[in-house]
Amino acid sequence: MSSKLLTPWDLIVLPNHTIDATPRLSPDGTPARSMLKMFRELGIIAPIGGGARGYNQRSDVIAQTVQGTPTNDLWAEFQRTMALRNANRQPLIDFLTYRVANPVESIAQAVGTGDFEKASEFGVPVGQRPKVTSFNLGFSFDWYDTATRFTWMFLAEAPDEQIRSVNAAVLEADNRLVFTEVMRALFNNVNRTATIDGNPYTVYAAYNNDGTVPPDYKTNTFLGTHNHYFTTGGATLDSGDIDDIVTQLSHHGYSRDEGAQVVVMVNEAQGDLIRQFRSPLNGGTAKFDFIPAQGTPTQLMPLDRNVDGARPAGSLRGLKVIGSYGDSIIVQENYIPAGYVVAFATGGPDNAGNPVGIREHARTDLRGLRLVQGRSNAYPLQDAYYQRGFGTGIRHRGALAVMQVTASGTYAIPAAYV
Repeated sequence: MSSKLLTPWDLIVLPNHTIDATPRLSPDGTPARSMLKMFRELGIIAPIGGGARGYNQRSDVIAQTVQGTPTNDLWAEFQRTMALRNANRQPLIDFLTYRVANPVESIAQAVGTGDFEKASEFGVPVGQRPKVTSFNLGFSFDWYDTATRFTWMFLAEAPDEQIRSVNAAVLEADNRLVFTEVMRALFNNVNRTATIDGNPYTVYAAYNNDGTVPPDYKTNTFLGTHNHYFTTGGATLDSGDIDDIVTQLSHHGYSRDEGAQVVVMVNEAQGDLIRQFRSPLNGGTAKFDFIPAQGTPTQLMPLDRNVDGARPAGSLRGLKVIGSYGDSIIVQENYIPAGYVVAFATGGPDNAGNPVGIREHARTDLRGLRLVQGRSNAYPLQDAYYQRGFGTGIRHRGALAVMQVTASGTYAIPAAYV
């Protein structure tokens, strides 16, 4: 091998970044060696590449699937599905939750006012100074993520449906994640701790005998032992149990009279029992008759008995309604574990009066389920990351109550949501 020092002219590379193997002349008139020849002479293995001259070019990227769909179109489609999922979350989550952006919220608990006094001829009345009692509530927050990875060979052969199925699996997993965390917030009767700005804050459950004294409501007063997680004290659910759990909410001002819709959620096993509740007028012992929802099978009732009021609608914003009992709507949802009853007050989807707060990031662009492209902008499907950051906490402690159907006097968190 020649001992002549290499000059920049010894390495000739065309503008399109492919290697030129055509002999060229150095400034001294001697033939310049190509890069490939130089690699061979020095014993260096040339870099692996594609394209006509050895390097991967933009045109070499798999730009469409075997069915002819551009991969960038699939990427745009996946982005649209993210937006759709964020805008139309699972109805049960919406009715239970309210989105919060602040890590700690001060919730007004009660408003106290002064009274009128007898007027005197020379006296000056006392001025009104309403007192608002507030309570600081913390919310947890964590980041969750998953990834999809495709090789170019997979994308070259995979049908559109197979690629879409991966995205669909991620959407299902995300929905299950949020739903499970909301359910844990409902059923867990233990306060949690969240570190916010380096300081510990309590993430509260519903009222759980933790020493907090709920604010008075009308003539109702409470102690620090007040508890919204309790048991039936018997092995079977009866109408008195439903009366009790609804009363837990109304004692704090969460009722239809105050503008809230009270929803009682049960598993199918308890739903079948509630369907049998009858008032003394119809031969039963319940305070009210169960009224079947529209579109559901009716119960056989005496012909000389009239139902007071219209039958409720068969769905509540996507939730399956089996009927009503008193002022409460009965929702049958098998995500509720058998042997448990959940009562909550809702003002509608994403209403500030809903019991569970879902904390999202303060930056709006970091909220919801996000799809982030991988290392190559030209090849976004090859590496893609799905991210969601959120946390939960009970926002209105008196707007939720959970009952376990058991003869035991001690409430136990269902295994699915520990």
